[in-house]
Amino acid sequence: MAGQGRFLTGSTMGHVVRMTMTGAMGITFVFLVDAANLFWIAKLEQPRLMAAIGFAFAIQFLSVSTGIGLMVAATALISKGIGAGKRGTARRQATSAMILAFIIQSTMGLLILLFRHQIVALSGATGETADLAARYLAITVPSLGVMAAAMIANGSLRAEGDGMRSMTVTLTSGGVAMIIDPIMIYGWGWGLDGAAIGVVITRFVMLGMAIYFATVTHDLLARPRRRDCLGSLRPYMVIAVPAILTQMATPVGNYILTSVMAQFGDEAMAGWAVVGRLTVVAFGGIFSLAGAIGGIFGQNYGARDYGRVRRTYRDAVIFGLGYSCVMWVLLALASPLIEQGFALSGLAAEVLYTFTYVGAGGFVFGALLFVSNAAFNALGRPRRATLSNWTRDGILTLPFALWLAAVFGAPGVIYAQAICSVIVGVGAVIWGWNYVTSLNREMLPPLDLAPARPYAHADRFRRR
Repeated sequence: MAGQGRFLTGSTMGHVVRMTMTGAMGITFVFLVDAANLFWIAKLEQPRLMAAIGFAFAIQFLSVSTGIGLMVAATALISKGIGAGKRGTARRQATSAMILAFIIQSTMGLLILLFRHQIVALSGATGETADLAARYLAITVPSLGVMAAAMIANGSLRAEGDGMRSMTVTLTSGGVAMIIDPIMIYGWGWGLDGAAIGVVITRFVMLGMAIYFATVTHDLLARPRRRDCLGSLRPYMVIAVPAILTQMATPVGNYILTSVMAQFGDEAMAGWAVVGRLTVVAFGGIFSLAGAIGGIFGQNYGARDYGRVRRTYRDAVIFGLGYSCVMWVLLALASPLIEQGFALSGLAAEVLYTFTYVGAGGFVFGALLFVSNAAFNALGRPRRATLSNWTRDGILTLPFALWLAAVFGAPGVIYAQAICSVIVGVGAVIWGWNYVTSLNREMLPPLDLAPARPYAHADRFRRR
């Protein structure tokens, strides 16, 4: 497929809705697969296994955040090339990004593997639980590079505008996990080892499918060359480093809120755990919004169509506000059923209702932050996204959480989360809008698509 980018024509709102919803379906299914994985581990009735997998997931969260940052950067770079009509450059950038992401994540996986016992100990695990967590990491972290390459290949599909095939990659790999996990964990009695092996198999399935669609369907990957990787390193990392730092802010903020909530005891933490699961399921569309619209911004940025850039920003804000408001209402209406389903009472129920009635409203403004982050990453200002996220999660979260928890108790942590999202969300969306409305031929930053040395083999290895 060598035509112009599909985001350069048609309704920008249609593109926003289509790409976001296909991404949301994939993300939601991933969370359901994770829940099913834990369900089969729980069937073994060994609490140590549940604890071990929890510690291991927490440790890998940093590497997953790094992978998301690398994918965001690749999507922005590839979509710019497509929009600018430089498809050969975009193909080489895609392949180079895959290789660089594989090297970065494999290096991180090696470090985790070598120091897994020390890292697990720092996380608070002890005894047999610590040994089990380290064993799980030993099986899964060597495939972090595979996961990174798969994410980049899948991100290239989003840069192209093929949300359906990108979703298919996620759904299929998740579907494989749904089938093999119960067999290996419970049926064959492999327990935690079975869960870990399932994760590795899923990552390889995702990589194979993503590469197939990227090469056979869209011809988005060029033949790997050392010169291409070296030339792509600087423009890729200029976007990737701030994007990674942006992604890392969220786990830091969540850790801060969790540590403040923990002082109110097990009941409060039970409610907080339910809130965490409600968040990822109800607001999966908002989480996918930033990654989904990055390609839309990037293609129109590359084509220098500033009017469509502004319309994309406007439509993404409208969609984000509407989606999060609907989810807020649904959560509020479903609160009694949620309380009953999770058997919550006392302080746990109070935390739940505080979230569904008040805290979920913070995601209305959190959606504004996600839109501005996507715009900054795709339009050459990734550091602004980093600053916005760290202002919320690294600067404001702790003082607001401590203050409101002292006044309102455990519900105060929910209030703090919402207030920080309101403050930063409003500021970020105004900052982003001012930037996209200022773009013109004189003020737009030059596209940094080409490597330091021009490619001498432009489309020499294009697949026919």
